[in-house]
Amino acid sequence: MSTTLTSRQQEILDWIAAYHRTHGLPPTRAELCAAFGFRSPNAAETHLRALERRGAIAIASGRSRGIRLLKDAPGVRLDSRTALPRARPRPGAGLPLVGRVAAGSPILASENIEDELMVDRSLFKPRADFLLRVRGDSMRDAGILDGDLLAVHKAAEALPKSIVVARIDDEVTVKHFEPHGSHVRLLAANPDYAPIEVDLSRQGFVIEGLAVGVLRQLGVKGS
Repeated sequence: MSTTLTSRQQEILDWIAAYHRTHGLPPTRAELCAAFGFRSPNAAETHLRALERRGAIAIASGRSRGIRLLKDAPGVRLDSRTALPRARPRPGAGLPLVGRVAAGSPILASENIEDELMVDRSLFKPRADFLLRVRGDSMRDAGILDGDLLAVHKAAEALPKSIVVARIDDEVTVKHFEPHGSHVRLLAANPDYAPIEVDLSRQGFVIEGLAVGVLRQLGVKGS
């Protein structure tokens, strides 16, 4: 068994190790494809099997996150403090991560963007345009938890009952959308929260986008 890695294999191994440090679990094949611009899961699998043959990782069959780093293998740096490497994605694969939105600023203003994550926009239907860091548990029963990253498709309109990212005056919130003529109700997915009533004749109201998916970072909790 050869333990020598090609530069590409080392790059992938470094990325897997950094992903594990950042998220506390190994990546899926889909996440590996998105990060490196592979056109199919088979390409990711080929690289993973090559790393397995060289003794750098072990792969558990039948598990989406079944990649295990072998800490004694050459090139595996589990104790490194470097950030998650920026892989070379396909153009447009990265998604801006929006954190706390400054009052009165466009949601994608530079001061609101914490990072850009190598997530393929086309994994979501419709395509995601940005990720929003969720704060609080008002959408708990819709499976959207504190600290999650909500994938959002930019849109100015939404169907009733859709989960939207909405701006009320200067505040941005994530809720179910329920229009009623000159009024809008924004409904939480948690009985501890009362509906938000918006009078369109007196309050500023804009739909910023539609929720199209959720990414969960295990061990990371929003503030």
